[in-house]
Amino acid sequence: MNERIKQLAEQAFNEANNGSINNIKIPKEFVEKFAELIVQECAEIAYGTYWENPEGVRGIHIKDAILENFGVEE
Repeated sequence: MNERIKQLAEQAFNEANNGSINNIKIPKEFVEKFAELIVQECAEIAYGTYWENPEGVRGIHIKDAILENFGVEE
């Protein structure tokens, strides 16, 4: 499993359950595929956001589009 995916999975579990990911059984194939799908969606959002306004888009616009897409508030 990609080390960064493992770190993010453990962070998510810890924040949601105040525990350790080692205490539950989540198939690594699920974690890897889930992370891959999220990354692919973020890439598509970034690409689409850029092409909506190639001269004016900045990183903050892409960040905001990704957060909005996933319903995440800062």
